[in-house]
Amino acid sequence: MIKAVIFDMDGLLIDSEPFWRLSQKNLFSKRGINLKEDDFESFMGKRIDEVVAIIFSRFPNQDKTQRETADEIVEGVINLVLERGIALPGVVKTLKELQENNYKIGLASSSNLRIIKAVLKKLDIESYFEVVHSAQFEEYGKPHPQIFISTAKMLDVAPSECLVLEDSFHGVIAALAANMKCVAIPDTKSNNLKRFIIADQILESMDDFSIDSLQIRN
Repeated sequence: MIKAVIFDMDGLLIDSEPFWRLSQKNLFSKRGINLKEDDFESFMGKRIDEVVAIIFSRFPNQDKTQRETADEIVEGVINLVLERGIALPGVVKTLKELQENNYKIGLASSSNLRIIKAVLKKLDIESYFEVVHSAQFEEYGKPHPQIFISTAKMLDVAPSECLVLEDSFHGVIAALAANMKCVAIPDTKSNNLKRFIIADQILESMDDFSIDSLQIRN
């Protein structure tokens, strides 16, 4: 029986993936590094320190450290969130419905905690979440399942009693590896949408989510 719903954040609660791309693109283009669309696609769901490490492995001779680079990207994303951020369709409706039906609600994001706090404040949805957890506090980020396992523990529920809402393929893998149900709501412009078939259910928008989805494969 599902007792808790765990939300991803970027691309699910807020259309922040363009903010990440713009912040990274602007920073690295100043260093003569031109990232391609396939690069951004492969970065989705990963922690920013992991993304920066990948880029530094390809372009090692940079005038800033990896930590400084990650911090600059995070700052750029926060500024864009505060300037342009809006909730995606169905988000507030879904959170209200879950709260009214007494489900525990958690957030498990690969984003830095500073960005998570900025998003929740900007969208005015902080009060819905019993637990907010960032992968920056885990040894491994998604697709490793630990962030979801830790979030379930904080919610005081078993992983098998959780359903995850995710937009990224790495996140779907992590949720399933944590022995949780998973509803995927991928970006329709994403490459290779067929791979999301591994999720328990695929929706076009959170507007399509219903309480009935919580009983998937039970």
